Amino acid sequence: MTQVLVLVELADGALDSSTSELLAAAAQLGSPAAVIVVEPGAAAGLAAELGALGAGTVFVASREGAGSQLVTPQVAALKAAVAASGDVSAVIVSNSTDGREAGARLAIRIDAAYQSDAVGIASVNGGVVVTQQAFGGSYAVTAGTGRGIPVISLRPHSIEGAAPAAAGTVHEIDISGDTTATTEITARHEQAQASERPTLQTADIVVSGGRGLGSKEKFELVEQLADSLGAAVGASRAAVDAGYCDHNMQVGQTGVTVSPNLYIALGISGAIQHRAGMQSAKTIIAINKDADSPIFEVADFGVVGDLFTVVPQLIDAVNARRG
Repeated sequence: MTQVLVLVELADGALDSSTSELLAAAAQLGSPAAVIVVEPGAAAGLAAELGALGAGTVFVASREGAGSQLVTPQVAALKAAVAASGDVSAVIVSNSTDGREAGARLAIRIDAAYQSDAVGIASVNGGVVVTQQAFGGSYAVTAGTGRGIPVISLRPHSIEGAAPAAAGTVHEIDISGDTTATTEITARHEQAQASERPTLQTADIVVSGGRGLGSKEKFELVEQLADSLGAAVGASRAAVDAGYCDHNMQVGQTGVTVSPNLYIALGISGAIQHRAGMQSAKTIIAINKDADSPIFEVADFGVVGDLFTVVPQLIDAVNARRG
């Protein structure tokens, strides 16, 4: 069986939350193989974890200062893993900032096609086919991956299930000969996190509020529901422009694209700009007093009513069930 390479990102020395999903996607195409860049001596424990998540092979590139170099070592490691593997059917990276850059740069190095922000992936007649959203999320487009080894960035929460546990056999790869210039991190300034809520891009549940909340003070209702569900907080552009919340909470074409398992829209009309950033969610619930709001066109469940009446009851019900 051909190998499917997965670039593994690290967060404070631990596997990024996207790792399991990327390996599950790889398992749909072939034999998952993880590629990781670490400080010398740091690979043993991570290899065992990767094997438990489904990586039959773990390509390890050890490099001094790996934690202070941006993207370039990962690109070199992916290229070296492609050469070492010999039979690669695809390379999959996360649709994160670093993942997209690494994937695009690898595609140039190996003269391959690059598919960004895929929401589906499959093996068809011996080739790889990806599904992407187009025209603001109005259409799902399925297409082949073009020439060479396909390099694909995968949107979080696009693939269900997990890859079966595997051996996690370690293969050292040498990237010392790669002399490509890289950006060095000279200092880190940690900023205390404002809350313990999950981030928008990776959250399983997102609760978003729109202009229907009416004010910054009333937007707290969105936060209260999110906290009761352990969810991330999002917002429409209209809510951000009105000053109800910070810009980094904006979901939509000019904000963050999310694909959670559950998306709850409170007082959001559902303009195409907003729907482009959230309609790939597995389940969408909309609460709005206007029955003709476009958000109901993409919602799986809709409540036509005053959100200031409905949402407090929903919070009480959630808290009662959890308690």
